[in-house]
Amino acid sequence: MEAAEGEPAPAALGQRLAAGGQGHVLRFWPELGGAARRALAAELRDMDVAEINRFFRRARGDGGGGGAAAAGLDARMEPVPRDVLGSASRDRGLLPRWESRGLAEIAGSRVTALLLAGGQGTRLGVPYPKGMCDVGLPSRKTLFHLQAERLRRLQQLAEEQHGTPCHIPWYIMTSGRTMESTKEFFLKHHYFGLKKENVIFFQQGMLPALGFDGKILLEEKGKIAMAPDGNGGLYRALGVHGIVDDMERRGVQSVHVYCVDNILVKVADPRFIGFCLEKGADCGAKVVEKTNPTEPVGVVCRVDGVYQVVEYSEISLATAQKRGPDGRLLFNAGNIANHYFTTAFLKDVVNTYEPRLQHHVAEKKIPHVDITTGQLIQPEKPNGIKMEKFVFDIFQFSKKFVVYEVLREDEFSPLKNADSQNGKDNPTTARHALMSLHHCWVLNAGGHFVDENGTRIPAIPRLKDANDLPIQCEISPLISYGGEGLEKYVKDREFRTPLIIDEDGIHELVKNGM
Repeated sequence: MEAAEGEPAPAALGQRLAAGGQGHVLRFWPELGGAARRALAAELRDMDVAEINRFFRRARGDGGGGGAAAAGLDARMEPVPRDVLGSASRDRGLLPRWESRGLAEIAGSRVTALLLAGGQGTRLGVPYPKGMCDVGLPSRKTLFHLQAERLRRLQQLAEEQHGTPCHIPWYIMTSGRTMESTKEFFLKHHYFGLKKENVIFFQQGMLPALGFDGKILLEEKGKIAMAPDGNGGLYRALGVHGIVDDMERRGVQSVHVYCVDNILVKVADPRFIGFCLEKGADCGAKVVEKTNPTEPVGVVCRVDGVYQVVEYSEISLATAQKRGPDGRLLFNAGNIANHYFTTAFLKDVVNTYEPRLQHHVAEKKIPHVDITTGQLIQPEKPNGIKMEKFVFDIFQFSKKFVVYEVLREDEFSPLKNADSQNGKDNPTTARHALMSLHHCWVLNAGGHFVDENGTRIPAIPRLKDANDLPIQCEISPLISYGGEGLEKYVKDREFRTPLIIDEDGIHELVKNGM
C-alpha cells in the first residue's frame, strides 16, 4: 500500500534519530511520496547514528590526524633507513632474484591483485568510473583493459617458467556510485579475457557528509548527502564482504593493492612481491623518488619510530627541502598508493586494528538542503566535512615494514585531471608516459625508429618536459609485461610511427597512410 503524503515517519526510526541528535533528517518526510520515503527509510535503517556521532567526535577531537597530532612533526620525522629499502635502480643486481621469487608465487596461485576503483571521473570531466577512461592510445584501450591484460601476461609468464596453470584473482573495490557501471563494463567486454570467477567485485562503505556542528546534511529533501569512506574504507569492506576469507579459501598469501588511476601500474608486480617475500615483510609500500620539495605528494617515513605517510601539507618547507649526504631529498619516498600485504596481516587488520583507525577530516563545499527553508544551498566556501580513512593508515600496525623504490618514468603517471586543466596528470600526460616507456622498450630490444625519409630518429627516449611529443608507440600488455620478450619482434629492425605491436602482429604507418 502506497504511503500517503503528510503521514508521520515510523516511530522507531524517528526515536533512534532523535536520540542521536539527527532527527532533522526527517524534517521533510510529510512532503515525500511513497517511493522517496521508502528510499530514505532504507538509507537510514542501515545507518548507525551513534557510530557516526562517535566518528565525528573522535575526528574533530584531534583534527583527524592534524592539529595536536601534527604538532612538532618535523622534529619527530626520520627518513626510511636503507636496510628496509629496495630500489629498482640501486639494487639492479637483485632484481632477477626478486622477480623469480615473485613469479614462483604467482605460479602457485598464491598472489592476488586488489584494485581500488571507487573513484568517479568527475575531475576528468566524465560521468563514469575512472577505470573506464580511454586516454587516446592508438589501441583505445581503457585503464581497466590495460590492467586486465597485464594480469593475463603475468599468468602466462609464470606458467611458461613453472609449467603449471595458475591464476591471479582480481578483487575490485568499487563505491556505491561506481559498482553497477563497473560490473556492466566488465560484462560487456567479457572480463577482458580473464575468467569471470576470478574477478570479484565488492563495495566500500559510505558515510554521510556532516555540517561543522556534526549534523547530517541532506542532498535532497528525501536523500542524505553521502560520500565514500576513503580508500582506507577497504579494511572495513574486506570484513563486511568476507573478502579475506575468500582469499584464504583460494590459497592467496600475498596481496598487491593499488589505485585505478595510474596508467603505468605494474599489477601484481613480481619484483615487488619477491622483494617483500625475501625481506619477510607483512606490509610494503612502493614509492617513487620525490625530487622537488614542493611536489604535493605524501612521503613514507618514520614518526616516533612508527612508519606512516606524512602529507606534504603537514611539514614545513625547511623540512621538505632537507637533503642527505648524497644530495637527494632526505624525505624522498613519495607515496603512490601502491602496497603489498600478506593475507595474514590483512586478517589481523580486519579483526583487530580497523576499529582503532581514525578518520581524516576533509572540509568541503557541500551542496545541501536548508532545514528551515527547504531551499537547495550551493555554498561558496566550505560548510561541512567528509570523513575518510586512508589505505596507508595501517602501516603503524606492521611488524615488518619495507619500502620499494621504482623509477617514476617506468611506473607512475596518474590520471587526475581533464586535459583542459593545469597540464598535469591528465589524459595527454598519461598517454605520453606510456608511449615514451614503450619507445624505450623497443630501443632496449634493439629496434630503431626512422622518419618519413628513412633517416633514423635519434634515441632520446625520455620526455624532458611536457611539451616534448613522444614517439607514437604502443605495445600490448599481452606481448610484454615490462619490456621482456620483444627482441623477436624488433631486433635490428627499423619502424615508422605510429607503431603498434599486439597479438595480431606489428602494425606501422606506411607511406600511403594504411
